[in-house]
Amino acid sequence: MSRAPILALVAFALVCAAFVPRGAAQQGLGGLARVDPAGSLVTDTRGGGLRLDLALSQGVPYRAYTLAAPPRLVLDFREVDWSGVDRTVMLNADGARDLRFGGFRPGWSRMVVDLAAPMVIDTVAMRVDVGTGKARLRAQMRRADDEEFAAKSGAPRDPRWDMPPVRARAARAREGAGAGPLRVMLDPGHGGIDPGAERDGLSEKNLTLTFARELKEELVRAGGYEVLMTRSDDRFVALERRVALAHEMQADLFISLHADTLVQGQAHGAAVYLLSASASDAASARLAERHDRDDILAGVDLTGQDDQVAGILLDLARRETRPRARRLAQAMVDGMGDSVGALNAHPIRRAAFSVLKAADIPSVLLEMGFLTSDRDIENLRDAAWRADLASGIRAALDAWRIEDAALRQ
Repeated sequence: MSRAPILALVAFALVCAAFVPRGAAQQGLGGLARVDPAGSLVTDTRGGGLRLDLALSQGVPYRAYTLAAPPRLVLDFREVDWSGVDRTVMLNADGARDLRFGGFRPGWSRMVVDLAAPMVIDTVAMRVDVGTGKARLRAQMRRADDEEFAAKSGAPRDPRWDMPPVRARAARAREGAGAGPLRVMLDPGHGGIDPGAERDGLSEKNLTLTFARELKEELVRAGGYEVLMTRSDDRFVALERRVALAHEMQADLFISLHADTLVQGQAHGAAVYLLSASASDAASARLAERHDRDDILAGVDLTGQDDQVAGILLDLARRETRPRARRLAQAMVDGMGDSVGALNAHPIRRAAFSVLKAADIPSVLLEMGFLTSDRDIENLRDAAWRADLASGIRAALDAWRIEDAALRQ
């Protein structure tokens, strides 16, 4: 493998682990965090280096790297609340010329420190207090000559964060779901230090992963299915990356699995969510803010297209995909109803879930149950009930595939 600047920088940190040396680092955490101004500071260190301390109310996914022309340190975060942070107070170092922070795309935040001289990341880590849940990110930088700085600078590209490169993926889309095995992308929600909903010793991230494995086995044993998963173990995968994986692997269907809680009101039983029309419009509008547009429409590189053309192409794709997704949702409700009985009182719903935004892949989000419901918790703990649920979904996909192939001829 080439020691290109991007690849040479990448190192992975584990929460509560020792500092990780060298270049850029990334962390698999999750959730919204607030910055504590009192514990956040940029200061000089011996030898002309720099230290950045960032106090957070909780851990979040992050990555740190340096860029050249001009030299700067960049930190990307999974959405951070910067309220109350004063850059003039936080910046207390001669080694840094300036400091800025804020959102740089929906759901993501960025901090940039303009460096007074070339520096490289020596160590970077996020430590989380197991008692309070609060986190501290510390990045140590040391002086470097121009050659070392150039070799270790560059935005890292990592498959857990970034979109796949644009590639020709139209061939399978033209074939349709009726050609060959049905390629199903299962998306176990949450993962890593982002547990999702929790109650009585259960965590959503473990429940969804367990059921995804069981459903995969059910489909593979039935034959006629190729099953892919956005994660196969306990790790963080960015929401946008989950959708990108479905395109990268040329999936015919996308099914996201969850087991949530409701703060207000009561709900029981499984429910299937579709992307709301308003959320689809918002996804189109956000194209203007993105450079990597290939995660939204497979087989078509929208990077060079203006927003009006991109919007038209997306609308055309959704005109075909929406009714297919609706039929998929209804088939799943029918199949699960036959296999496990009572479902949610409103089993088909609509919401603005990010993982449902693919314009050309029928996508649904399955709430297997709600952890605020004692009955649902009992069901989710029961391997036999989960087996029946998987059987119902398999029957639903069998029926949907036949209907979809007939309607697409």
